Amino acid sequence: MSPESVLVAVAHGSADPRASDTVGQLMALVAERAPGLDLRVAYLGHAPPSLPQVMNTIDVGRPVTVLPLLLTAAYHAKVDIPRLLARVPRPRVTYGAPLGPDPLLLRALERKLAGTDPGVLEDPSRTGVVLAAAGSSDPGANASVARLAAAWQARAGWFAVCPAYASAATPEPAAAVTDLLRSGARRVVVATYLLAPGYFADRIRDSSLAAGAAAVSSVLGASADVADVLLDRFRSCATSPSPAIAAAAGISLTPGRTDRSIPVYASRGDAATNPEHKPDD
Repeated sequence: MSPESVLVAVAHGSADPRASDTVGQLMALVAERAPGLDLRVAYLGHAPPSLPQVMNTIDVGRPVTVLPLLLTAAYHAKVDIPRLLARVPRPRVTYGAPLGPDPLLLRALERKLAGTDPGVLEDPSRTGVVLAAAGSSDPGANASVARLAAAWQARAGWFAVCPAYASAATPEPAAAVTDLLRSGARRVVVATYLLAPGYFADRIRDSSLAAGAAAVSSVLGASADVADVLLDRFRSCATSPSPAIAAAAGISLTPGRTDRSIPVYASRGDAATNPEHKPDD
């Protein structure tokens, strides 16, 4: 990677100070794994600095890669971030994919579950797993969680892996726990598919335990696997303006050019009024 390159990771932001602390710990781990990388953090809300504030601290001529520190390609990744970038146009900015889905995140989830319940991997065929995400009004984002659940089922041989959502979609985690127990799972554990602690993580834990879950893992947080996914996204980005930014800014791209960036979708209103603008994403 070029020593001049800048990586700007954009997190959701939360009023809960545990969230920004966790993001800071994750960024420190990324810095350890990529010495010399100019790494910056921005937040979409609830905490400073904002993405425009961070971008304005970077020399215009430097190459910048902006990555959503989010687990699904929902409204924030598809619309909010590209629109913010379009308002501070620069000639050398690329925009990459969110963290999920990724096989490394399955490994991270397994490690988090094992840390909560050391015997969880001993008899997976009799253990039901709830993959509990924040949830989104974007069906595609929820479908990506369902696909990750199916991939985890095929990889690990659990009794079943059921996707669940803390908001905006069904089933809720507690209902998924109940369904798996009724379906014959000897025990049910819940894998918290969130990046940082906050309202949704607390809600998932409390409701799942009340419904009979044997264990609920902590959030992914500052784990080596998450750091490696972020660095992989950074290294795989192209070196010319991304289609998402160009579409938001009305820029014409070179015909036939492709990269791994996320396409932008039509705006549904400002983030402040967007139903996905919640304490956690």
